Amino acid sequence: MALTFRGVAVLLTGTVFGFGLALSSPVWNTFMGRAKASPAAAAAAVDPSIESAALVAEVIDRVRREYVDTIDDKRIVEAAIRGIVADLDQHSTFLNAEAYEDIRISTTGNYTGVGLDVNLEGGKVTVVSPIDGAPAERAGILPGDVVSAVDDVPVTAEDVAASVARMRGEAGTTVTLDVQRAGSEAPLKFALTRTELHVKTVQSEYLGNGLGYVRLSSFAESTEAELEQAAHDLTAAAGRDELLGLVLDLRSNPGGLLDSAVQVADTFLDGGVIVTGTGRMRKAQFEQSADAGDLLEGVPTVVLVNAASASASEIVAGALQDHHRARIVGEKTYGKGSVQTVMPLGEGSALKLTTSRYLTPSGRSINGTGIEPDVVVHSDDVNRQYRGKNGRVAMRDDAQLLEALRLISYDSITLTQVQ
Repeated sequence: MALTFRGVAVLLTGTVFGFGLALSSPVWNTFMGRAKASPAAAAAAVDPSIESAALVAEVIDRVRREYVDTIDDKRIVEAAIRGIVADLDQHSTFLNAEAYEDIRISTTGNYTGVGLDVNLEGGKVTVVSPIDGAPAERAGILPGDVVSAVDDVPVTAEDVAASVARMRGEAGTTVTLDVQRAGSEAPLKFALTRTELHVKTVQSEYLGNGLGYVRLSSFAESTEAELEQAAHDLTAAAGRDELLGLVLDLRSNPGGLLDSAVQVADTFLDGGVIVTGTGRMRKAQFEQSADAGDLLEGVPTVVLVNAASASASEIVAGALQDHHRARIVGEKTYGKGSVQTVMPLGEGSALKLTTSRYLTPSGRSINGTGIEPDVVVHSDDVNRQYRGKNGRVAMRDDAQLLEALRLISYDSITLTQVQ
């Protein structure tokens, strides 16, 4: 997802919320009394949007007073807001306090927990990798381990979000994980102490022969700085060989912050438009361009994508493809060409609302269509992705990465000959 944040309140939502909280007030009774006394006059005097809001408030009132079971007012109002937003598009949504916190974590990378990157594989919550230095890594939890219980509560495929939430908590508190490991009949039990963590969104590795590998897991506030550090580290590791080629892995990257996507694209470009946006509000109409200077000085680059590469990932891939800065390898991307703005509301909640649709530098809209790779390489297993030398999948078993390295090796040879 491509996200922006701003501190605004939406008038219609605020109006409905106000009606929902003041249903028994004299103001509400007066309004309804006037409408009943003179329907024609009320219709002429009342703005249609207010009438619509009043209709929603009337439904809330009926549910509140007459539904067979008593329902908490907050739950009724939240359900009403969700109903309004759900009919817009699949990406707009109401965020309660817990969901809003998840968004904050994904965009800042900071949270309190045990430091596990997990994925649902074959109906099991499987460890992709523990964060270096985090409690889970120090305790000995390994990639491929399956988390079967959290604090003695079984983990199921239908309850992954709740299980992840149970792993989080206040720093210094303890959580117990039951882990199934290949070759071990009985589950292993780990008592872990939660701590403050920062999730890195960029992983890099020097592969030798002048070739570098960089994987972005999401686009957060820290991504630009992490990418710049990775570029410096790879250049230093290459030494006399010089950095001759780079693979940028955006597979299974769901997106993140719009500004971060622009910064990442700018790292590879020496100028030109990166993305343009179209929307109703002035802030939703924008054009973002690259500054002069390519951090990698034109080093040949291949970008890896798949069907789970979305939004901010597609902004980067589309910009580098349109400017002929990189070749795209893998499978057609997800096709999410819209931008959501996160608008804080009361009681720790927020509204995530689609406010803009974006176009690539050539004017392409990829919404619903995705980005077609320059070189198509299909994968039978979305989880068969190289995640570094300590990961579960060896480089030789990642067909998409092997093709990217083959292409980048040819390009680097050509670059050397030109030099």
